[in-house]
Amino acid sequence: GSTYSSKVFRVTFLTLAVSVAVPLLGVTVLLDCPIDPQPISLKEPPLLTGVLEPNTKLRKAERLWENQLVGPESIVNIGDVLFTGTADGKIIKIEDGEIQTIARIGHGPCGGREDEPTCGRPLGMRVGPNNTLFVADAYYGLYEVDPDTGETKMLVSTKTLIEGQKLSFVNDLTVTRDGRKIYFTDSSSKWQRRDYLFLVMEGTDDGLLEYDTVTKEVKVLMVGLRFPNGVQLSPAEDFVLVQETTMARIRRYYVSGLMKGGADMFVENMPGLPDNIRLSSSGGYWVAMALVRPNPGFSLLDFLSEKPWIKRMIFKLLSQETVTKFVPKYSLVVELSETGSYKRSFHDPNGVTAAYVSEAHEHNGHLYLGSFRSPYICRLDLQHV
Repeated sequence: GSTYSSKVFRVTFLTLAVSVAVPLLGVTVLLDCPIDPQPISLKEPPLLTGVLEPNTKLRKAERLWENQLVGPESIVNIGDVLFTGTADGKIIKIEDGEIQTIARIGHGPCGGREDEPTCGRPLGMRVGPNNTLFVADAYYGLYEVDPDTGETKMLVSTKTLIEGQKLSFVNDLTVTRDGRKIYFTDSSSKWQRRDYLFLVMEGTDDGLLEYDTVTKEVKVLMVGLRFPNGVQLSPAEDFVLVQETTMARIRRYYVSGLMKGGADMFVENMPGLPDNIRLSSSGGYWVAMALVRPNPGFSLLDFLSEKPWIKRMIFKLLSQETVTKFVPKYSLVVELSETGSYKRSFHDPNGVTAAYVSEAHEHNGHLYLGSFRSPYICRLDLQHV
């Protein structure tokens, strides 16, 4: 009986599938697709073994200020005072556990996707030499913010064309110790931050830029990066590391020394899509990833990378919001040595405690985890993992 019923089930299922698929195909041919994806060649993801072996160490983190913040992407400290930028356009100061909004670059209303361009979205944040904050706002550009008065000063506006290109998605920045040079990424000259999924799927390329705070000049240092994201100067300030999110790798661009102006690969074929990168106290780097490429396992990203036509179908039929729901939640933070080898990894499969991690910021023996969506900051005690 069971073979008969499974046969009936198969036939019914196939009939259903065909009757749904044929009209769907007809419709999808006619529908516009918002993206024009190119095939991307990724290597087989690295095996999650050795130091990359899955664990639940990120679940030991505690959630702080839960439901009092929304999407604290990047985190910095001035002494023990914490600063972050949130999805509702605010630049926030947390002192003795008290949350205070010190500045806004955009203006309200803030809420949905459609408000983002006017509301603003502060992403990368750094502390300059005179304890000023440097902030990359995805929609407005590079700003300097006085942490005491909240006064904001525009350094690079997204309204200014840079070498004929529009800055559409200013993402992260890193500042020299003397505050003279700011290296920053524009993740796309086509897509805005609210369409980051289109950017991941399309794989269009953009660049790494340099702003000189004295001459006020902006230079393009690298082009052709697919979703350039987090940036970090080396401790010796001789090179800048740039996370190339869609390609799951980190590129290195030399800003001084014999190799100045040259570039090479720092880490290739990472186990996930890298977001921000920050220094670790051991002289290496912390890299946060909100999406992994499971191996063993099925990596949706890798499966789709060579199949632009499937991506087109998906985005003809489904909104970004809907597609996001199909992306498995998995948070991963890796520590790299100064030469780019993996030292250790902290995982949270299914993003139970720490979801949508965007940055790992080390301060006083703790790792503070920023997130582009979650309503909290996570803190992990590095002595106890």
